[in-house]
Amino acid sequence: MAFDVAAIRGQFPALGDGWIHLDAPAGMQVPEQVAAAVSTALRAPVSGPGGVFPASQRAAAIVDAARRAVADLVGCDPAGVVLGPNPAVLLQRLAEAMGSGWVIGDEVAVSRLDHQQNIAPWLGVAQRAGATVRWAEIDIETCELPAWQYESLVSHRTKVVAVTAASGVVGTRPDLAKITSLARESKALVVVDASSAAPFVPMDIHAVGADVVAVSATAWGGPAAGALAFADPSLPDRLPASALGPNVSGPGRLELGQHAYPLLAGLVASIDYLAGLDDAAAGSRRERLQTSIGSAKSYQAGMLGKLISELRGLLHVTVIGDAMRRIPALAFTVADVKASSAVVRLAERGICAFADDVPSGVFAALGVAEVGGAVRIGLAHYTTSAEVDALVEAVVGLTSRA
Repeated sequence: MAFDVAAIRGQFPALGDGWIHLDAPAGMQVPEQVAAAVSTALRAPVSGPGGVFPASQRAAAIVDAARRAVADLVGCDPAGVVLGPNPAVLLQRLAEAMGSGWVIGDEVAVSRLDHQQNIAPWLGVAQRAGATVRWAEIDIETCELPAWQYESLVSHRTKVVAVTAASGVVGTRPDLAKITSLARESKALVVVDASSAAPFVPMDIHAVGADVVAVSATAWGGPAAGALAFADPSLPDRLPASALGPNVSGPGRLELGQHAYPLLAGLVASIDYLAGLDDAAAGSRRERLQTSIGSAKSYQAGMLGKLISELRGLLHVTVIGDAMRRIPALAFTVADVKASSAVVRLAERGICAFADDVPSGVFAALGVAEVGGAVRIGLAHYTTSAEVDALVEAVVGLTSRA
């Protein structure tokens, strides 16, 4: 492993602000090569695709490069990659297309662990069709999403199983292989939201058994761009089209309007950045991505383990959940201190963190709002052990008496 966090930090101009950025769940900071790629594409002559002149050909080349980059990230065919502004928009289009033929008696399975972007679209199409929504619940002690419950949740009536690859709130990574196996027995399509997982876990759409995987470039320091990756590139052709033009085929059927070409150029650069996280990574971009993200995962696992251990050693702090498999994101409560006050005091120490104090999402199921909310943080590729130590030191002082 050659994961050099100092060298990685040198790629991020934003880190010169002096703050400790533990706000990765909202998106990592942007590396210089991504900013440069976007800026270069903005300055270059780029037109709509379909023309024979260089500016049009450049636009087509950017779109093709973006599809190939996402395909390398998740292990799919570039012909099955749909590009768009973010996963929320793309999942909404996907749900409307998949749910257009649903009728009363059909079912969809969603989970309490998921972000709203992979819940709300399915609830909406189910309501319009009169379909039944079945919920996978989380274990309130561990924040695990037990895979065994899908044995009773999924049936021959289930059209879609929507599930996250990892929670950006409490860090839990569910057993996707088990869940997708149960879904396949009932011939249900599996839509996996990998927005939070992709920067930290090597992705393989076929290995996990997903039909569709959603990713967000902002999660790993890319621009405001997202993608849907289809295991079967012919599936978009079997879905109702969202495209404005007639006779559109392939992934373009779920793409609405003109692409933001500079952002797609940045998307490619951001995936190249991921592939270079480990200096020792070699081979194709797909192989380098697997190696580099695996190295980042190992590096952050050590820091996360230390952080959780030290926070649990503080009598006034309760770490939420105890999942066996997780990404480097976590939430905690502070006795007699509201989360909104805690993050203000952390900010006074130069630490970026979030407060969740309303009953929504995972925290609604856990009743966190009743104890003043939770402080939520996440590690990034550029997070150092010294920054983790600074967080622990700051949390030590977060008592009602301080």
